[in-house]
Amino acid sequence: MNRYQDLKIWQKSMILTEEVYKLSKELPKDEKFGLISQIKRCSVSIPSNIAEGAGRNSKKEFLHFLSIAHGSLMELETQLQLLHRLDLVKEDIINPLLEICNEVRKMNYSLQKSLKINM
Repeated sequence: MNRYQDLKIWQKSMILTEEVYKLSKELPKDEKFGLISQIKRCSVSIPSNIAEGAGRNSKKEFLHFLSIAHGSLMELETQLQLLHRLDLVKEDIINPLLEICNEVRKMNYSLQKSLKINM
């Protein structure tokens, strides 16, 4: 698998990353080296690991990188929920992002399942 750009999970996770970057511009500047930095890093990690895995030589390696992407997704979800709990972002802003996270999670699960079946 070399055309990671054709993967719907990669495309959706890129949208998620773009939305996280937009959100980060609205957060308090004193969070620049805290939550802002953290949500940017883990959101970028999701499509990056999907792309890296797709570029590897085996399905087993691809599965490994999908697992890493899943971990980064869980980290991002936690941090988004924390932003809401700290009253830094309203629920109506966070919920659409969490919905995209949920979509990416389901896509990741389905792709992993498909790769395992075809091994």
